[in-house]
Amino acid sequence: SESERYGWSFVFERQLTAQANANSHQAVQAAPWWIRVDGASWRQPDGPGSDVFADGRLDHPVVHISWTDASAFCNWAHPTGGRLPTEAEWELAARAGTRKRFPWGSSLTPKGVHRANVWQGKFPSNNSASDGYVGTAPVKSFEQQNRLGVYHMIGNVWEWVSDYWTITHPQNDGGEPLQDPQGPPTGTERTKKGGSYMCHKSYCNRYRIAARSSNSEDTGTSNLGFRCASSSELDVEGS
Repeated sequence: SESERYGWSFVFERQLTAQANANSHQAVQAAPWWIRVDGASWRQPDGPGSDVFADGRLDHPVVHISWTDASAFCNWAHPTGGRLPTEAEWELAARAGTRKRFPWGSSLTPKGVHRANVWQGKFPSNNSASDGYVGTAPVKSFEQQNRLGVYHMIGNVWEWVSDYWTITHPQNDGGEPLQDPQGPPTGTERTKKGGSYMCHKSYCNRYRIAARSSNSEDTGTSNLGFRCASSSELDVEGS
């Protein structure tokens, strides 16, 4: 991965291991909760002293994966057509034919039940973990989020999609949304969707299906992962 080649990656300060905390001091000026950690990678997601194998986290989403890493993995894992989903495909899978704010409906916690792993409390100083998790959660830790059977489209970790970043969703010349839109052919950053365990209404509030953000292709962080896609004849709207 690129974080392994670079020798470092960004870790959320409250997730740092004791070893990483003692040896890491360079924070991002605009977001001081992000710490550059030498040795942080998919294998050591919280920095040196953490290990996905020894810590029993093989069922958690992989993190510290750049867009380039994610795209290459999807192509390798599914050589007959594996790839990152487009933003439109990602939203279609999350909505499952509805127009709700979240995959399961209009309320973040319907009847007080947590359906996603997002920040609980005041960001970034206090996380009550009332949803059961402080950092990443196992991929099947909550019930399926919609009738397509997907997990964690919202929360847990951000997910790369294939599109280059634009400020707004792609539109036609009349300003109307496009059917199965594609992002621009070139750009400097790639789009990510879904929000993460760090999202809260007082901070990023990007755990809605329509919400979006971006990073450079070579960026890896402790709250950014991916899922792969491949072409299918499934009629989601009519099923």
